[in-house]
Order: sequence, then structure tokens, then C-alpha cells
Amino acid sequence: MTDVTAVILAAGEGKRMKSERPKVLHEICGRPLLGHVLATLENLCTDKILVIGHGAAEVEAAFGRSVRYAIQEEQLGTGHAVMQAAPQLSGRGEVMILCGDTPLLSRETLAGLLKEHRRTAAVATVLTAIVPNPFGYGKIIRSVSGALEKIVEEKDASDQEKTIAEINTGTYVFAAEALLDVLKRLSNKNFQGEYYLTDCIALLIDKGLRVSSFCLEDYRHALGVNDRSQLAQAAFLLRQQINQRLMISGVTMVDPATTYVDIDVRVGPDTTLFPNTTLLGSVEVGKGCIIGPNTEIKDSIIGDGVTVRHSVLSGCILADNVTVGPFAQLRPETVLRQGVKVGNFVEIKKSDIGNNCKIPHLSYVGDAQVGSHANLGAGTIVVNYDGQEKHCTVIGEQAFVGCNSNLVAPVTIGKGAFVAAGSTITKDVPPGALSLARAKQVNKDGMAARFIETRKSDDFC
Repeated sequence: MTDVTAVILAAGEGKRMKSERPKVLHEICGRPLLGHVLATLENLCTDKILVIGHGAAEVEAAFGRSVRYAIQEEQLGTGHAVMQAAPQLSGRGEVMILCGDTPLLSRETLAGLLKEHRRTAAVATVLTAIVPNPFGYGKIIRSVSGALEKIVEEKDASDQEKTIAEINTGTYVFAAEALLDVLKRLSNKNFQGEYYLTDCIALLIDKGLRVSSFCLEDYRHALGVNDRSQLAQAAFLLRQQINQRLMISGVTMVDPATTYVDIDVRVGPDTTLFPNTTLLGSVEVGKGCIIGPNTEIKDSIIGDGVTVRHSVLSGCILADNVTVGPFAQLRPETVLRQGVKVGNFVEIKKSDIGNNCKIPHLSYVGDAQVGSHANLGAGTIVVNYDGQEKHCTVIGEQAFVGCNSNLVAPVTIGKGAFVAAGSTITKDVPPGALSLARAKQVNKDGMAARFIETRKSDDFC
């Protein structure tokens, strides 16, 4: 296969984003805009060069050594940007040039562009699109025969040219040798005083060389993101693609419009996602699960047959047949083994909960190891923090912790032990033991009136 070097233009400031963050690092569906572009180029290009300028250090920190870099100190146009990458081009093979803020371009589109470039034996091929509103775009000017003659930028276009609906998407393939030749002859004598990459096309045509084009079927895939509104539009379109892919693979979405799934999420067949479900980052959901409604899961692994309702999970691992919710929060490093049931208003953090355990409601479990078949009653609190350090609690297999109990770490509840309701446990409980740790009840006859003001019966709720 011919060597293909991708040059990605990512030096712009993105003023309309009104952000301190470089535009190409703004995220949609779990990846930065530039991350989507680079992922699309995987296995399509042999080399990738990022042209960076504003926020260069942040962009380099985000993508590291996975790409090469060229610095554009001043932003003097797209042609000037490619000039900065030119010293790293070998002059052999093909150069694909695209913008770092076009996250919806697919691998199929770019492969089609390359295929058309080679089929026509062109020195350059332009990716074009037919748009309903061509304002602001470079216009594709064709001859009577339909051949591409030139590309005219909006500010340099005549009134008639401004009405042309076929536009330049800013994505190209060049023969590397031809590109390097015409870059040397670019001029900035135009309305903007910039070096236009589109002028390379005109220069090649003037030399009598073949320039081709490849038109997108759906113009929206070439959407560039310049402001927050376009960022939201791109996210909406990408979510539609993600949801469609999942539904085709056997996932049920009760309402796709209110189901938000990041691009790296994997969901097994026969799983149902209810409205207002959000799956963020790297999430794997098994088959036959019920997720939602009103549930957020981030960077977690979910087994088969799991139910999660009205809950928030982050950095968790749930084995098969686990039930969570409603209204539970599972924080990072939580592991729920097979058959665990976590009920309403339960919070678990950095804990390993054994097979078939039950934590039904109103409990906090942090920094704990809980053995299989243990039961934690309502209001069980693992007191893991002493104000300076976190401590571990161990609860043995088949242990029973009664309602409204405090387990003050570090402490161990032995296998099969029974903690009576209302206890505050500060010492280890041996296996099989019954532990009671509560104050003795004292009744004082007739003293209630001192503390309760006498009222008419209708004053009470």
C-alpha cells in the first residue's frame, strides 16, 4: 500500500469557543475533537503530523508520542499551516490534509476519498459536500464540463459564486511531491492576507495537472466545530450514530433521544437502556441487563443480567446478576461479586462485596472487605475515617449486621457473627459471636411532660 501521511491542522485559537482550553481538546462523546480525528485515521495512514499553535503544550500533553508535531507560531492561513509540516514530508506517497475539529468524518469517507484519488490518478483530490446554506464556506467552481476549476473563499467570492451549494470541506489528498512543489509558490495576496491551501488546487490546475473531487453523501459528516452550538450539534449527530450502531447490535433503547452513550462504550445484546441513561468513558455492559432510568455509569465493567436503576456508578466492577438501586452511589474501586443486592440510598466506596451479599438500604460502606452471604441492615455505617487516615473493615462470610449499627474501623466482624441492632462496634467480633454494644435503656416514669409541651390534639401532624 502507498504510504499515506496525514497532516492534521490543529493550531487555531478557536476564539468563538470562548474558552481557555484549545478548541481541539473540547470533548464530545468521551473523546476530544482531535481524538476523534486521530482515531478515524488509525490503520489508514502510515504517519500522522499535528500542526499545533495555540495551547500547543496542552495538545502535546494530551496525545504524547502517538503523533509527530509541527509548530505554527503565527496563524497565517491553512496553506501556511501545511508549510510548517512540509519539512517532515518525504516527498513520496500521498498526503491527506484535514482539520482537527471535524469529529464526524468516518473512516469509510476518508477511505473513499483515497480510493477516488487513486482511481483518477489525480495529483490532488478535494472532499466536497452539498450544503443547504453555503455561507462562510469555500465554493467549488466547476467548468461547463463539470471539471473542478478552482476553490473560492467566501470573502473573495462574487455574488454569484456565493450562491454555489457545493463547498470545500477542508479535507484533501495530495500527491506528496506535487504538494511540496506548489507550497513553495503560494501567495498571500488576497482579502485575508493569508496563505490559502485552496490556492494549491488552482496552481495544480494551472499546470494542467489532474485534480479530482469526492462528494460526501451526508454533508453533516464534514461539520467543523467553531463554537459551543456546533459542539452540541456534533455531539448530537455522533450520539445518533452510536445509538444506531448499538440498536443494530441488539440493544434496546426505550428512548434513544434521551440515552447518552460515549463512543468507547460496549453494550451486550438483549440489554435495555431506559431514558436518561448516561454511559461515560470506558464502560462495558454485558448481555441481558437493565440499565436506568436516570442512571449514570462511568468507567465501569458490568456483567450479564445486571439491573441498575436510578443510580450513579464510577470506576466499579459488577459481576453477573447484581442488582443496584434505586438511588445508590457506587464510587471508584467498588467490586460487587455475583448476586449482590444493593438497595436504595446506599453508598459504597473502595470495597469488595462478596457473592450474594445484601446491603438493602440507607448504608455507607467504605474501605471494606465483605464476605459472601453477609447481610448489612438498614443504617449500617462503616466508619472508615478517623479524621486523618482511612482504615479497613473486614466482615466475614454469613455475618449479620443489625440495623443502625456503626462499625468503627479498623475492625473485623468474624464469619457468621451477629451484630445486634443499634450497636457501635469498636473491637473485633469473633466468628459466630453475638455482639451488643449499646447503652442500657433507662425509663423514667412521668418525666415526658418536662420535655414535651402539652398541645391540643389537632396541633399534631
